[in-house]
Amino acid sequence: MPNSDSSTIIDVAVGVISRSDGHILLAERPTGKPWSGYWEFPGGKFEIGESPVEALARELHEELGIELDTAYPWITRHYTYPERTVRLHMYRVERWHGEPHGRETQDLSWVDPHDISVSPLLPANHGILQALNLPQVYAITHASKYGIPEFMQRLQNALDHGVRLIQVRERNMSPAQLASFADKIVSLAHRHDAMVLINGDRNMALESGADGVHLPAGQLMQYRSRPDTGLLGASCHNRDELLHAARLEADFAVLSPVLPTQSHPGEPNLGWETFARLCRDLPMPVYALGGMRVDLKDTARHHNAHGVALLSGIW
Repeated sequence: MPNSDSSTIIDVAVGVISRSDGHILLAERPTGKPWSGYWEFPGGKFEIGESPVEALARELHEELGIELDTAYPWITRHYTYPERTVRLHMYRVERWHGEPHGRETQDLSWVDPHDISVSPLLPANHGILQALNLPQVYAITHASKYGIPEFMQRLQNALDHGVRLIQVRERNMSPAQLASFADKIVSLAHRHDAMVLINGDRNMALESGADGVHLPAGQLMQYRSRPDTGLLGASCHNRDELLHAARLEADFAVLSPVLPTQSHPGEPNLGWETFARLCRDLPMPVYALGGMRVDLKDTARHHNAHGVALLSGIW
């Protein structure tokens, strides 16, 4: 890594290559290269005239000997090393052909992203792994539709089928009823290693033992620095709100409404192309909300989303 002005931004295409079992591919930087011995996601610098996905395809061929079939745009992160600043254009890679092997004599390892077995990692990758480990489905409670006893049964079923990220949002409950409901949700979710965020109420999040807070857009825009909430999610409806969530270093955002919904028939919605444009080059994962179904995950991810958030479509 040559000495250079750290204010100069180097664009880098990076692939999060994952197998069907959820393991991801990491590569050890070869001897003789800067930061040799450190582990990283495969990728490399853009060449003149290349798009991010073109650079990624070339780098994966040169480094690993594989041909890229499908790559989903994901997040864009900046990281400043002593000798340069890199802009990491991250892609989720789940389809390729060829068998990955170290064409630059580098070691490779398939690792569980929840339990990384190699070290040390390049410093830029720690925050990326935290984002990567967010579930692709974000479930929003809907007890007002079903009643609490039936909703708890539906929540149990969702947890049994793999839901691991839940937002408690019930606008028609009294504060005491909502606090009791949140306690029940957190207790059940935590028995399944699922994370729970409370909509808009930091004190309730603390008292219930929830994992964090999800800020409605109005609250989001009032903050000038990240609140001390644990995990931080944010509801957004436009690019300005998304950029503000990024400035607050939110762990993720939800952008809505993407498609028409039963609850708001006839109201304007973003559509997939606008959604993708608004999410471009953000440092945090973004979930698509509004008219979503679980079977729309791939469509959402193709349009820069991390996954889908569901209110009616999950219960």
